[in-house]
Amino acid sequence: MKKILVPVDFSDHSEYALEVAAQLAKRYDAEILTLHMMGLSEAVLTKNESQEVMEAMYYMKLAEKHFDEFLDKDYLKGIKVESTVQNYKVFSEIDKVAKEYEVDLIVMGSHGSSGLKDIFVGSNTEKVVRTANVPVLVIKNRIVNFTTDTMVFACDFSLDYIPAFKNAKALANVFASEFRLLYVNTPERFKRSSEMMEKAFKFLANVGNNDLELYESVVYYNDKTVEDGIFTYSSANKVDIIAVPTHGRSGLAHFFAGSIGEELVNHSEIPVVSFKI
Repeated sequence: MKKILVPVDFSDHSEYALEVAAQLAKRYDAEILTLHMMGLSEAVLTKNESQEVMEAMYYMKLAEKHFDEFLDKDYLKGIKVESTVQNYKVFSEIDKVAKEYEVDLIVMGSHGSSGLKDIFVGSNTEKVVRTANVPVLVIKNRIVNFTTDTMVFACDFSLDYIPAFKNAKALANVFASEFRLLYVNTPERFKRSSEMMEKAFKFLANVGNNDLELYESVVYYNDKTVEDGIFTYSSANKVDIIAVPTHGRSGLAHFFAGSIGEELVNHSEIPVVSFKI
C-alpha cells in the first residue's frame, strides 16, 4: 500500500477518516492524499467579470487555509501528506482522482447511523462506494487504535462476487488479517445447510488459487436480515473490519434488505470496506 486518499469536508467525520488513514500510512510507509471538493458553479469559474473571478479565488484560498488548519495534527507528523482542491460537485468524480494519483485505498468518513444500507445508500459515501474502482474503507466513529486482526467478507457466494472476494482477500493479506467468510441465512431467502455448503464449495472452486482451503471455515449464520446477521456476528466475535461487495450500478442497495436496530448500529464502531464488482 503506497497511497491513501481521504476526501475531506473539514467535518469531524472526515477527521475520523484522516486519523485512521494516518495509522495505516505509518504502518505501511504510505502517503496520504487529501481531497476537498469545492463544487463552485461553472458561472463562477468561466465568467471574466472581476467579481466572479475574485469569488473563485476567495473560495480557493479559503479551502487552502482550512487545509492548513485541518492538517495541523500530531498524528500526521512523519507522514507525507499531499492536498488537492478540485471543483468537483459529483462525488463519483473521486474515482478520477484515485486513478490520476494511483491510489490504493480510499478512507472516508460517514454520518450514517441506522444500518449498513443507510451508511451508504443515498449518501455521498454511497456514491463513492458505487463508482470507486479501489476499496473504500468507511469510518463512522473516531478510532484511536485501528486494528486489522480480523476481516469478515460477507456475501451469498454468487459467482459475480468473485472479483470482490479476490480484492478483499488481497487487502486482508496486506493488513495481515484473519480472513473469514460469512453467509447470512434469512427467512426470506432461506436455504438448507446442504444448499449453502454446496454454493460455498462451487464459489471457492471457481475462485481457484487453492482457496478451497477456506471451505471448512465458512461461517453460516441465521438471522432475520443480512444486516442483522453481519453486525450481530461481527460484534459478538470482535471483528475489526466488515468487507462487502458492491455492484457499480446500484451500490449496496440490492445487497441489503431490511434494516437493523438503531441501538446496535449506533453503538457499533466496526469499519466497513467495500469492493466494487
